[in-house]
Amino acid sequence: MTSQIQLGDISIRVVRKAIKNVHLSVYPPDGRVHISAPNHMGLDKIRIFAISKLGWIKQQQKKIRTQERETQREFVDRESHYLWGDRYLLVNVPSTAPPRVEIKHKQLLLLTQPESAYDQRESLIASWYRDQVRTVASEFVQKWEPVIEVKVQQLFVQKMRTKWGGCRPDRGHIRLNTELAKKPKECLEYIVVHEMVHMIEPHHNKQFTQYMDRLMPHWRQIREELNRAPLAHEDWKY
Repeated sequence: MTSQIQLGDISIRVVRKAIKNVHLSVYPPDGRVHISAPNHMGLDKIRIFAISKLGWIKQQQKKIRTQERETQREFVDRESHYLWGDRYLLVNVPSTAPPRVEIKHKQLLLLTQPESAYDQRESLIASWYRDQVRTVASEFVQKWEPVIEVKVQQLFVQKMRTKWGGCRPDRGHIRLNTELAKKPKECLEYIVVHEMVHMIEPHHNKQFTQYMDRLMPHWRQIREELNRAPLAHEDWKY
């Protein structure tokens, strides 16, 4: 069931579903607000909850609206691109061989057919980023499976607008955001561990935090690094 709450000039989309906790999120690029709440929770009670978090909502909206944005990629020579936190300058290299991306020194070489279209270059780099995340994430999964004592059945990598990752504990599936390839590798490792812990504890509760503290004591610092990107999400127990 979907409803709408209006708090002054802030519109909040409310979705009630079969969950135990209230989830409040503020999403880029315009700071829209979303609440997921348990089916049994009345709209008046949800409104009171939203009012209690109004300061946090405004703070996150301000952060999102003032953050530096990555400019639209044009895939032209000397354009900046990032891999694992390092900056590379793009160089277009005409080639009759199958299209591919290569890293050479501090350059990202885009080898494509002469006069290749924008869509072809965009698709090639997107595919390359997906492969980078899948390869490194698979190594992290193998590293952490015996430690956390879970088994990841399938790993998905895709472009995600509002999350760095996701998990289906009942199926052993993990989803990762392609954009993680642009962050330092420790950020990807944190998200992998985060989602693997959700396979034994689905909620962001005290037990989940204890698992994270034991497995990755510096996880909060890494989360701060990720939160510098235009994304804000918090979960509260109600």
